[in-house]
Amino acid sequence: MKKILLQKTKDYEKEQFIINIQAAFKKSFVDEFGPTDEEIIPREDVVKSFNAPGAVTYNIVHESQIIGGIVVVIDEETNRNELSLFFVNIDCHSKGIGYAAWKMIESLYPETKTWETFTPYFDKRNIHFYINKCGFHIVEFFNPHHLEKNHNEIDISNPIDAYHFRFEKSM
Repeated sequence: MKKILLQKTKDYEKEQFIINIQAAFKKSFVDEFGPTDEEIIPREDVVKSFNAPGAVTYNIVHESQIIGGIVVVIDEETNRNELSLFFVNIDCHSKGIGYAAWKMIESLYPETKTWETFTPYFDKRNIHFYINKCGFHIVEFFNPHHLEKNHNEIDISNPIDAYHFRFEKSM
């Protein structure tokens, strides 16, 4: 495993964060469904995560190179926190970087009672990572038949958004 650091993302680095997360998620989509010109994570969704109340954005850094990123949303009152966005650049997959970064996030927020995150159903790498590596559990499956049709303002008529999982990890 490579030695990594988490560094708070500077405003001027956020545009590259957006480009990199879109590339990382697009690879999973293309692997499952084939080529597309569609944005898998729309830019405005990433910006919304950056600006959420309690959001903290980190770069995952190795040898002075940014190789991934994380956005967490911290609720200091409830200690129920969200892993809003998380990616490792596609050329750095399967090297233990994501797991090392996640363990660092856990250590930065030791008062956390519960972590929550979401991932699309087609992203098998993410599902494996959250369940088998990080100890999350699937607690909800969003789909067109779900009772809460407008969860997180997701457009369920869009096949990319229509199916996704919510995970939780109790600490």
